[in-house]
Amino acid sequence: MKTDVYKKTNCRLCDSPDLECVIKLAPTPPGNHFVAREQLGRPQASYPLEVDFCRQCHHLQLGHVVDPGILYQQNYSYVSGTSPVFVDHLARYADYILDRYAIPSSGLIVDIGSNDGTALGFFQRKGHRVVGVDPAIEIVARANENGIETVCDFFGEAVARPCVEKYGKAALINSHNACAHIDDLAGVFRGVGQWLADDGLFVVEVGYLGDIVRNAWFDTIYHEHVDFHSIKPLVLFAPRVGMEVIAVQGISPQGGSIRVVFQKLGGPRKVEESVAAMVRQEQQAGLHDAETYRRFGVRIDAIGRELAGLVRKLKEEGATIAGFGAPTKATTLLSHFQLGGLLDFLVDENPLKQNLYSPGHHIPVVSAQELYRRKPDYLLILAWNFAENIMERHRAFRDHGGRFILPMPTPKVCD
Repeated sequence: MKTDVYKKTNCRLCDSPDLECVIKLAPTPPGNHFVAREQLGRPQASYPLEVDFCRQCHHLQLGHVVDPGILYQQNYSYVSGTSPVFVDHLARYADYILDRYAIPSSGLIVDIGSNDGTALGFFQRKGHRVVGVDPAIEIVARANENGIETVCDFFGEAVARPCVEKYGKAALINSHNACAHIDDLAGVFRGVGQWLADDGLFVVEVGYLGDIVRNAWFDTIYHEHVDFHSIKPLVLFAPRVGMEVIAVQGISPQGGSIRVVFQKLGGPRKVEESVAAMVRQEQQAGLHDAETYRRFGVRIDAIGRELAGLVRKLKEEGATIAGFGAPTKATTLLSHFQLGGLLDFLVDENPLKQNLYSPGHHIPVVSAQELYRRKPDYLLILAWNFAENIMERHRAFRDHGGRFILPMPTPKVCD
């Protein structure tokens, strides 16, 4: 019988069963499952949020996996093109990667987890043939309508085979913030190996475990993120699927991330020193030690007590408080710290979320125009990875007496 969730009992990267639960957060509904007014009376299923550490290869992964059909094909509302910061990053990425690795102008560019096609659009405008693969039905329809050919499916070997026949081999395959979302990661990499030309590159951008721990970004733990990547486990994993890591660099489009460049095992390019250097940094930072994550759990609770105390104190003083941003991670933060009942509304610039209600807490989501009509006293920035951009674009809110609250890594009010 098919179930909505299952317990992952072996490491996704090395297949070891030697796992230890190191972090436990409050169960939540899927963080992108916003609900309409007429659905408010219906119960929403919540699922466990626990993180396991692999004692064999030191990978970190979610302990329970929710059916991806539930996560991505029912009410999925994340759209790449609604974030100005991320759109700018994708534009610069296209320029960088084409120049850095001399991708031929005739080469096919593929994007796994292509969403609305924003990333591929920058390659298309430079004359490249492009193809996306993504499972989100409504968002894929939007991409195709906008001229970005997109296959609506979960990528893997079964999808790669007909794509090779139809489109030919790929010179470059990209994946922006998708490889933390994939349960069968080995199947995806084997599919990449099928589609990729022998001298082609697979470039993965993904949130970096080192930055998550250093900055206490615990709210990046949610059901879509089944993995929390660092370099050493990926280096060990790649040969199992016929690939190798040849370069890595830190980037910051959505908070701390890494860009990892793979080629087929034994490919034409040399492995750069950046790979060994990053592994050494991880060792020094304690990323290969379970105790690091146990301490991280203690730190999460301390931040929660401080933030919840601040918000409750302001509410007791009669302040109105709204949240800015309704990202997936907000569901984790509001649930674990029990803040959902303290926010009057959420502001989000994604029209797919506006006029809906947040997962679990059912906080109304409104447009930025409503911010200036309702004029709350405080804005808790839930999309904290874009905090500087948000505060700059909404200086008028502060100019009229409003104040921003930053939740992490140390909760504070910005005057």
